[in-house]
Amino acid sequence: MFHGPGNKAWEEVPDPVILEGTDAIVRVEATTICGTDLHILKGDVPAVTDGRILGHEAVGTVVAAGNGVRRVKVGDRVLVSCITSCGTCEYQTLLRLVGSGQLDAGRLVTHHFQLDEMERAYDVFGNAAETGALKVMLSAAES
Repeated sequence: MFHGPGNKAWEEVPDPVILEGTDAIVRVEATTICGTDLHILKGDVPAVTDGRILGHEAVGTVVAAGNGVRRVKVGDRVLVSCITSCGTCEYQTLLRLVGSGQLDAGRLVTHHFQLDEMERAYDVFGNAAETGALKVMLSAAES
């Protein structure tokens, strides 16, 4: 739970409920953090206020689905991406092409950085409108 810059805690929260027909509830089985979480914890995202439950990249099983959910059903294992999408827009079409092997994802890489340049890579990707960053690739330094 986020309680302001640098102030986080593990807390018990009520179980989620379906509020909209397009909602799904996923039992999380594995998760990770990403740069967004780190920026939130530093206080760089003022829209995130006290009491926000963090975490948005996970793998799990659908345990409930609203009547408007069409692409998954209870019992399906799913990836909870950091990207929220309808599944039919241009972005989703691009993901399907990459996933099916019809498009090489490597061709989308616009910037390359070594691991020791992580902070610079975050700056470039965080300012994508100015830098034109579409996908940033980090790699270990060559020996």
